[in-house]
Amino acid sequence: MRTSRTAPMASPSVSFRISRSTEDLAGTLHLLSQRLLQLEQRLESLEQRQAAEPEEDPALVTSLSNAERLLLDCRALLAGALDEAEEGEQDEDGAGEGEQAEADRDWRSRSVA
Repeated sequence: MRTSRTAPMASPSVSFRISRSTEDLAGTLHLLSQRLLQLEQRLESLEQRQAAEPEEDPALVTSLSNAERLLLDCRALLAGALDEAEEGEQDEDGAGEGEQAEADRDWRSRSVA
């Protein structure tokens, strides 16, 4: 008569390794879930902080635009006054330095712009 051997049940060491791997995966999943919750909370707080920040004040923008326009006007007036002063000096000195005065005006107009 032939004795049939049946496959033995999984050995205890294999069962232990499966259980251990399952526990490790469960622990890793738990840590990842906690980290996800922390990141979601941080994102929510950043969104709230961003929403709480004031937007640009229209009055401030208008004021700064006016100040910039005044500054440009002052530069233009100053450049015009310097040009007139140079023309006055040129008339007194003669026409010999006309090219130099023109070069100076060109340089000033480029530096003002």
